Amino acid sequence: MASPWDELTLAFSRISMFPFFDIAHYLVSVMALKRQPGAVAVAWKNPVSSWFTAMLHCFGGGILSCILLAEPPLKFLADHTNILLASSIWYIIFFCPHDLVSQGYSFLPVQLLAAGMKEVTRTWKIVGGVTHANSYYKNGWIVMIAIGWARGAGGSVITNFEQLVKGGWKPQADEWLKMSYPAKVTLLGSVIFTFQHTEHLAISRHHLVFFYTVFLVVTKIVMMITETATVSSAPFEDAVSRILFGWQQQISPHEKKNEIKSPFRSTDSSTSKSIAGNSDKVKKKDTKKTE
Repeated sequence: MASPWDELTLAFSRISMFPFFDIAHYLVSVMALKRQPGAVAVAWKNPVSSWFTAMLHCFGGGILSCILLAEPPLKFLADHTNILLASSIWYIIFFCPHDLVSQGYSFLPVQLLAAGMKEVTRTWKIVGGVTHANSYYKNGWIVMIAIGWARGAGGSVITNFEQLVKGGWKPQADEWLKMSYPAKVTLLGSVIFTFQHTEHLAISRHHLVFFYTVFLVVTKIVMMITETATVSSAPFEDAVSRILFGWQQQISPHEKKNEIKSPFRSTDSSTSKSIAGNSDKVKKKDTKKTE
């Protein structure tokens, strides 16, 4: 007989994302789009462009995973129910009378609830991406990690491409050059679920889903309450870099010391040569005077 803990985690892993969790994901994604400078003006002047950008924010991870697996990038359009749901969210956010939806979303409890539910969908996307990649490449763990990461956090990469097309792309905001905290934690989750799927991690999937989701939700809520843009993972990254690449940090100071010493040596030799040359000139002058 299963324990209450197993029943709880198993029931949690079987929760359907449609419609409430998907609504929260679309709401947070489109609200992030609306906060961008000039997004409201674009929606009024060119609604089709605004709608397409909103769909990239909502389904960007699925689009990127399709591109990586050589599937049709517009495959997400085949899910008419989710497209209509996301389009409805986009419409009421940008065109609701008196901006009632944005005003209601401005309350912190509403934002915490929507953000927490969105993080739940992130876990389901990672698991779905890992499983989907395994159906193409059996136990191809690198592909599974890549697709899990793309499905969970690839929307930022797709939206960067959209900004590049519009001419508003900035290198500082590129996920490939400087990964954000959601991209890092999604990559970590993709690695963990890949190891679990390939049976290199001795833990049940429903237990791992529960623990990872709780970690995401708690971290996101703490970040929003404390008004911090990210959770610093610098200590962990420094520890890993010292373990893997510490020998470079040990060699570089000695090279710098040698580089610092060499100019002084060259200057010392040049000064000694100049002093020797001056002494020779003085000797010649003295001999001329004596003559």
